[in-house]
Amino acid sequence: MSRLPGAPLCELPLGERELAAWAATVRRVHAALPPAGLARLPLRHGHQAETVRRLRAWYARTAERRLAPAVRYALRAGMDWLDASVPGAPDAPPGIPPDVPAVFGAGDGNSANYLWDGHRVRVVDLEESGRSDRAYELAEIVEHVSAWVPRPFDTAAFLRRFPLTPAESARLRECRILLALVWLSLLAGDDPAHPRNPPGTAERQARRLLRRLDGAG
Repeated sequence: MSRLPGAPLCELPLGERELAAWAATVRRVHAALPPAGLARLPLRHGHQAETVRRLRAWYARTAERRLAPAVRYALRAGMDWLDASVPGAPDAPPGIPPDVPAVFGAGDGNSANYLWDGHRVRVVDLEESGRSDRAYELAEIVEHVSAWVPRPFDTAAFLRRFPLTPAESARLRECRILLALVWLSLLAGDDPAHPRNPPGTAERQARRLLRRLDGAG
């Protein structure tokens, strides 16, 4: 990042100007490839089917972990949703649903990978990029732990800058639950002796996931 001007968004208070510039950059990334080139591109790393497989493998190992009761409860609720939902179906197709358009996805929602130089936002780290769809990519951003640790931003204001189709809006709700569950699984596996996040982050993520499951935002 030292080769590009700007500060990571995760370090800044994000107002309307910064959110507008960020959204504009995300839209440019999504439209970066022509349809023919996009169709030949492999799916991004961590696409939906791959994420579901990972979650099942992670959850199978939770019995060995000492988890806070609230975290274990939310994990179970999330896995119950996964078992009953389309994203969690064992035979779920690995690709993009036919009713949503494909886009080029950056593959990482970490706001540290977006740099604000006072005029525009630049994106770095496309290591996990590939073919994706807008709903999944937007969920990746607004459900990433960097969306609220250490400094939250207005995710609703950010999402309003993307006019989604009804199919995309429905998929966004599902993808947000899926990726909130991913982050709860990751945070639940944090080593207490060497924590990477502030104390209580997993419990807060558990509450976030339960709100998603309740449809409360």
